[in-house]
Amino acid sequence: MTTRPTPIPVAAPRLQDLEVLTRSSLLRGMSRDEAADLLALLEQVALAPGTCVFREGDDGDFMFFVLEGEARLRRGQLELRPVGPGDHFGELSLLGGRKRAASVEADTPMRLARLSRARYLELAARRPAVALHLTQGLASTLGDELVAMTDSVGLLAYQRSIPRQVEVKVRRPGQEHELVVPTGTLAGTLLPREREGLRVVAARLNQKASSLETALVANVELDALALDDMEGRAIYRRSAALLFLEAARLSGAALGGREARMGPPLENGQVVLLPGPALGPTEVAVLAERLDGLVRADTPLREEIWQIDEARSELDRRGWLDAAALLASRREAMVSLLTCGQTFALGLGPVVPRASYLEGLALEPHPAGLLLRHGAAVDRAMPTHHGASVDPLASEASCPRYGAEMTRAARGWLDSLGVTSVGRYNELCASASVDELVRVVEGFHEKWIGRIADTIAARKDRVKIIAIAGPSSSGKTTFIKRLTTQLRVEGLRPRAISLDDYYVDRSRTVRDASGEYDFEAFEALDAELFQDQLARLMRGEPVKTARYDFVLGKSLPTGGNELALGPQDVLLIEGIHGLNPALVGDAAPPEARFGIFVHPATTLAFDRANVLAPDDLRLLRRIVRDRHARNYTAADTIMRWPSVRRGELCHIYPTLPQADVVFDSSLVYETSVLKTYAERYLLEVSQSHPAYTTAFRLRNLIDQFVAIYPNHVPPTSVIREFIGGSGFEY
Repeated sequence: MTTRPTPIPVAAPRLQDLEVLTRSSLLRGMSRDEAADLLALLEQVALAPGTCVFREGDDGDFMFFVLEGEARLRRGQLELRPVGPGDHFGELSLLGGRKRAASVEADTPMRLARLSRARYLELAARRPAVALHLTQGLASTLGDELVAMTDSVGLLAYQRSIPRQVEVKVRRPGQEHELVVPTGTLAGTLLPREREGLRVVAARLNQKASSLETALVANVELDALALDDMEGRAIYRRSAALLFLEAARLSGAALGGREARMGPPLENGQVVLLPGPALGPTEVAVLAERLDGLVRADTPLREEIWQIDEARSELDRRGWLDAAALLASRREAMVSLLTCGQTFALGLGPVVPRASYLEGLALEPHPAGLLLRHGAAVDRAMPTHHGASVDPLASEASCPRYGAEMTRAARGWLDSLGVTSVGRYNELCASASVDELVRVVEGFHEKWIGRIADTIAARKDRVKIIAIAGPSSSGKTTFIKRLTTQLRVEGLRPRAISLDDYYVDRSRTVRDASGEYDFEAFEALDAELFQDQLARLMRGEPVKTARYDFVLGKSLPTGGNELALGPQDVLLIEGIHGLNPALVGDAAPPEARFGIFVHPATTLAFDRANVLAPDDLRLLRRIVRDRHARNYTAADTIMRWPSVRRGELCHIYPTLPQADVVFDSSLVYETSVLKTYAERYLLEVSQSHPAYTTAFRLRNLIDQFVAIYPNHVPPTSVIREFIGGSGFEY
């Protein structure tokens, strides 16, 4: 641990001190006599090894000349340069009112000569010629450093044969005329702080999400990304995760040496995974105070460009092995890293510039560790249902979305295979048989479907209704087919009924806040008709079920197949409201019902800060299926997705606590298979299309995975529902 310098009495200046001092580039315009006059004004300080002369951000009050010993200059985690006898540092303090731009730490015993601003002003009054030469030396040195820095930046940016234009044109939505600004103008300076009362967190440059501190160097179309956009919320979530991990690093004692990792994201928060026993209130309070302190200090969040081998070495050194493993499969020579204090993460997208954008973050206990709540700024962006705002974290508190028994088991066997991250998964794919991995994963699914069938069969004297629900693209259709097979093995005969046939006439369909038909609202179903027919089925009566004519938008109450339930029959109800208690009402007793919630829950982490969101996995599934089988473009699917997600938050996930079991439909290898299709479909999205922002982000995500050809996928797999070639007829 470094210490602050304490002046130690030093003997009068030595003869050799003058020789050392005259070697300084700052004093090259002085005569020997003038240098001797300056030396007489300098106060000498002796320092022990490891002493911190000053830290980055300190108020500047002295400049220093090195007479003996060596030290290092560092900005953040970047080593700038060593200094030794004849060198100087801290000279900008003579200009007054400036914070230290770097930290200096003694490597060896040192003897320094320091000049305060007050002594400098005294020198100017007593010996103006000496002060003038010192000022000229300062200007000359700063000029040399500026030229060197400019040359270095030019080399890093690759040499150009054509100079940059000095001005760029900016087109903004709703603005008739282009804005002409100097090259290098920061994007955020041209955007509002808020949009419709919601915080702007990033810029959209030619439809790509970019930091607000991106310098404009070419003509561009510029728009704001706020929290009402799912891409804006993804940027907020990424930023909050990075800030939390820095708070956790600073609170190491509170975590007892445990490594915090970001878990599955939610709409207005994120799970934090912590191994071992739950944190106590004191430890949570320490973490929360650290987090709040980083926000109050307006800690910067930065995106840095690193040479990939250098980045791998640094991540290895810091113990971020998952991130380093992922870089091993990257083709690029350079890589983007996100930094906050001494915390690093892979740059999978932009972050907010400073921690003040994240005001309101809070921590709560969670079965997996902690819940990082994003606060009021994001809560205001949540959808409303019947005039009330939806709070996904309220459902999470009563029934954790990703804490089901199957999901915990999946994480356990993946850990046993060493598949702890995308990088480790890529290594496994490159070094082992992909066929074997696919067989193990599919076998895990089959085992759990069999266990669910066993549970139902054990209650067959009571259970007559199996309700299956889940969000879009969860694989419910394939799950039902496979469960049907397993139930038949148990001697049961499943009879299926779809809630889609119980929509009310289109003219009676409720509308959402924007005036559009809300087909995902419970009120869009004719619950009275369904309950009447269900009650008759439960009494053993034959029933002509309903059918809905989607072309005409008309309900046909008895237009479906005739159905009757025998002693070995069970009714399979499939639909987004299958678990809603209001659906069945009094038509069947609670013990006659068995609820199953289907959704993908187990996804891999890229590093400690970034994890593949299950919602993104479902979106990729839907993009591939809609383009592959329904001839909808990826752009069409992306544009519909916010409406789909809004319906899920309002109507589907709140019914999760009603489920008896949760089936995790994710397959650890599926992103690699989806990549072979999704890559081209996402490339079809034009850069001028509003869906391009999401398409570009998804392309970046799937780029991290090795590709697997679909011929490895068995015909009964859930993923076949989306890529085609299923052994079931839909």
